[in-house]
Amino acid sequence: MPAQGAPAHSRPDHPPLDPRVEALVNDVIGRVADKWTMIVLEVLTEHGELRFTRIGELSGGISQKMLTQTLRQMERDGLLIRTVHPVIPPRVEYRLTDLGFTLSEAFCGVWLWAEKNLDRIESARQAFDAAKSAG
Repeated sequence: MPAQGAPAHSRPDHPPLDPRVEALVNDVIGRVADKWTMIVLEVLTEHGELRFTRIGELSGGISQKMLTQTLRQMERDGLLIRTVHPVIPPRVEYRLTDLGFTLSEAFCGVWLWAEKNLDRIESARQAFDAAKSAG
């Protein structure tokens, strides 16, 4: 990763980045950093193929509108597949694609990092807050 504030392509020890890759990384990070995308990703990873209502129930507090937007964007990005079953009433189910599973695996590393460093981060926050309130 480039130094803070320095574009990735300006590092002498790093080959120039394709601007399309840089744009995609920025877009994906923005999406992955979205609370609801990560929650839906986790729900589908843990439970497999689910109906809209069940995803909403397992996602804890997401509105129907936000769930619809999140699922639509994830489908557009190739992270999940929406299947409409031709029955009355129509049954719609969602499941992760291979691409969605690989993103879930990548995000698992963040969970492991957070678990490993929880005490250090909490200590740093407490020290920072104490210094702020003292000064």
